[in-house]
Amino acid sequence: MVRYRATLAYDGSAYSGFQRQRKGLRSVQGAVESAITTATGQTTHVIGAGRTDKGVHAIGQVIAFDVIWKHSADALINAINAVLPDDIALQEIAALGEVVSGEWGFHPRYDARSRVYKYTVYPARQRDPLLRQQLWHVRATFDVGAMQQAADLLVGEHDFAALGQSPSGESTIRTVMRSEWARDERLLIYRIEANAFLKHMVRRVVALLVAVGRGALTEAAFEAILLSREIPGGIALAPPQGLVLEQVKYPDDGNRRLYDARK
Repeated sequence: MVRYRATLAYDGSAYSGFQRQRKGLRSVQGAVESAITTATGQTTHVIGAGRTDKGVHAIGQVIAFDVIWKHSADALINAINAVLPDDIALQEIAALGEVVSGEWGFHPRYDARSRVYKYTVYPARQRDPLLRQQLWHVRATFDVGAMQQAADLLVGEHDFAALGQSPSGESTIRTVMRSEWARDERLLIYRIEANAFLKHMVRRVVALLVAVGRGALTEAAFEAILLSREIPGGIALAPPQGLVLEQVKYPDDGNRRLYDARK
């Protein structure tokens, strides 16, 4: 039995999220596990680096799974991709070695140093039908400078209880290394990197920063929300289709190529 590590890309539009759901709901994890079973004839459990929400996409999700496979890693990725749905595809794969009983080995979630998410906003009077599943269309003009000043407040180690929920009552303290807005032709792109994220944290951050950019929320009010440690009412989450899990980083930077689907 060998543990394999791979990067995974998917369009999350048709799925209830990455994590396997109750019977009848489609999940990315379930689709990948089914494809591995078809390709190898073995049942296995796929572990992911992040539990993306319903409708959220990924180009750099990292997964691990254990199978007995007597051929090359290239043959394995080709066999799995051949039976995956068109909106899911493994990008790279590597064999890590034999699974040792009683040892975790590589774990995509617990071994990750940080995750990078990208969110795309389309500020325009009219929507673009071809991009409707990849961005948030907002009919407004934005003060990007104000948005960036507010975004800067997120950098560092803070208690982010006002921005999301932690599973099982765990600590809501997280460390944000990067929080940046940039223009890309007609689009506004937001990237945030942190050691870990709370549930709905990125979508709530984007919604609040967009409110700042539109003048509906001041930087001082944004900071007050952060310090309150209470999830604010009256501001809906940014829609899921604009969000992409772009990259997962690990301490072994010598293998970074495996984790970054953009390279």
